Order: sequence, then C-alpha cells, then structure tokens
Amino acid sequence: MFSFRLTSEPSGPVAPRTGVITTARGEIRTPAFMPVGTLATVKALLPEEVGATGAGILLVNAYHLFLRPGQELIEHAGGVHRFMGWEGPILSDSGGFQVFSLSRIRKVEEAGVRFRSHIDGSEHFYSPEVAMDVQRALGVDIAMPLDHVVPGDAPLDATRDAAERTLRWYARCREAASDLTTFAIVQGGSHSDLRRWHARELAALDAPGYSVGGLSVGESKETMLAMMEIANAELPLTRPRYLMGVGSPEDLVEGIARGIDMFDCVLPTRLGRNGSLFTDDGRANVRNARYREDPGPIDPGCDCPLCTRFSMAYLHHLFRNEELLGYRLASIHNIRYLIRLTERAHAAIASGRFNAFAREFLGRYRPSDAAVRAEQKGKWLAQSGYEEEQERS
Repeated sequence: MFSFRLTSEPSGPVAPRTGVITTARGEIRTPAFMPVGTLATVKALLPEEVGATGAGILLVNAYHLFLRPGQELIEHAGGVHRFMGWEGPILSDSGGFQVFSLSRIRKVEEAGVRFRSHIDGSEHFYSPEVAMDVQRALGVDIAMPLDHVVPGDAPLDATRDAAERTLRWYARCREAASDLTTFAIVQGGSHSDLRRWHARELAALDAPGYSVGGLSVGESKETMLAMMEIANAELPLTRPRYLMGVGSPEDLVEGIARGIDMFDCVLPTRLGRNGSLFTDDGRANVRNARYREDPGPIDPGCDCPLCTRFSMAYLHHLFRNEELLGYRLASIHNIRYLIRLTERAHAAIASGRFNAFAREFLGRYRPSDAAVRAEQKGKWLAQSGYEEEQERS
C-alpha cells in the first residue's frame, strides 16, 4: 500500500509544496526529514525517543544489514520493524553508495557488482535482484533500487555510463521488486544535460517516487541546487521527491524551496555526538567556555527534552566529562530541530508565506567556513557509513 497526494497547489515543478505519503504502517506529512538508523538503530536512541521528535519515518541501510547481521536473520526475527522495535514506516537505502565507496575491491559488471567487504574482506556479489531480495526480507515500506554511483567530479563519459547502467538496473529492480514500493534514483553527476536526460527517462517509467542522488558529495552548494532544479523540472508533480543524504538546515530549506519532499542524513546525530547543536543562528559548540555557566536552553523555542528540562551549563558539564547522556540529549535536539524546521516550512507553505520564511531563515543562519568544510567531508562519511565502521574498529 503506497500513495502520495499533494495538500497544496505548487506554482510549478520547482516550487515548495506540501503533501501526504500513505503507507500500510502510517502516513508521513511532507516535507519530511527521516532520521537514519543505518544498522537498524538511530545511534544511542530508543525508538520511542525518536518517535517523540515527530519523526514519521526512519531509514535503514540494506547494504550494511546484508553484511551484518544478514537479512535472513532479520526476516526470521519478524522483519526489521519488529527487530528494531519501530512500528512506523521504514525506507531502506539499497546501499549502492556504500558498495562503491566502502568496498576494498570492486568490479562492476552488467549483472551487478563483485566486491570485498570493508569489514572482513569477504567476497560478495550484489546485483539489482539481490538488493531487492534483501529489502523484501527486511520488510520495509519503501525500497531504493541499486544504482551505479560515481564521484561528483567524475568525467562525462564515466558519469553517462553509470547513469545508463542505473536506468537498466532500475528496470531489473522493479521486476524483481514485485509489489515492493521502489523509488527511482536520478543520477547524472554535475552534468546538466545528462541529469536532465536521466530524469526524463525515469519520469517516463512512472515510478511511485523519485530520489535525487549523487549530490552532496563534495560539489559546491550552487551546483547541488542547480542539479536539483534540473531534476525536479522533469519529474511528475504527483510523485514524491527525495533528496538523498542531505540534512543541514540550510539545505533543507533550499531543497523545500525547489520542490523536494523528503530528506535523510546522519548529520544531526553525528554532530550531536560531537557537541554541535543546530540553532536558527547556525551551529553552537556546547564545549565552548561561554556555556559553562549558561542557565538557559540553547533554543527557548524548542520543545525537545534538552531545551525544556536542562541548561546549557549542564550539557556543557556532560560533554566536558564525556557523559553519554550529553550525546543522547544533543542528538535528540538536532533531530527535533530538523523536524521542527520541516513543520515550520509546512506551515509557511500552507499560509502562502514560504518565500518570506526562507529569506528570513537563510539570511539569519550562518554556518562557519570551518563548519561548511567539515560538513562536506562529513556528508561523505555519513552517507558511506565510514563513521559507523570507525567507531567499531
């Protein structure tokens, strides 16, 4: 069971909009941010804590679960919802990005990808059919096809080859998926004509939803926004659009302005565990001495447990002493901040004042130059799953 309906009247294909995605496990109001539970857990948080942030849907990664603990074990346990104790909808990333970014050795064939695990060096074969078998065993509500991902600065010929293969693989994924709702992924790197062609080809296939992939991997913000506009201009209005791996506040607002409905990223929890909190003025480093005696919350308008129950002085104390509660509270705050941001954008669209909302927000939000550089590196680490593996080494 899957459907999408618009609840606003956008001015065109590249314009802000609101909608509702309906699945068998519940409805998701869009725009929506999806917290990431790569290995069937949003790191350090209970499912009910994630639910309390307002999250209506989570993301898991099929590649990582394929390697550990294996989809057969999860299927035997009753599926990934029961396995991780989350009752709402779950979207799974096929792991195409991880296959190409984490594998020690890989060989791309038309049939699929042969690679050695980044965990233990064991050899595996991952094809469009295998990717769908894994996601079907997990029992997810929305699946992603296997795509051929190349670096953002890849030359045109290599990017075209990958985009064409992604198109062929999507046809195989849909056939193997049967009744599993499977989005298409628009690739094309930073090449305008190729990105436009790929979006048109996929739009003609009438997918239940469309993901914009291969962005936020080191290219400039201007390029990312331009490629997003090109893709969205070709995609049908009546299908949800999902910008993969994007989770910084300014990128959410810019994406919503261009007609994106869904976002995901581990950025809020990764930054939270490192003491960085989202605010409307940019990021705040909780370890900064200015917070040592601060009796107030980081955001008086936020309704998360951190902001309603604890002072910044207390959070500063927790981080200076490496207390785990600090990491948990900061992670919850950052997730709630992004979900509140989508709620605020939804309200602004509904009231006809989104453009003013976006101008005000983007004019105020000030990530530092260092934060932008760290984020570009961090997005690659977050999307690849490298961080999770480092924490286990």
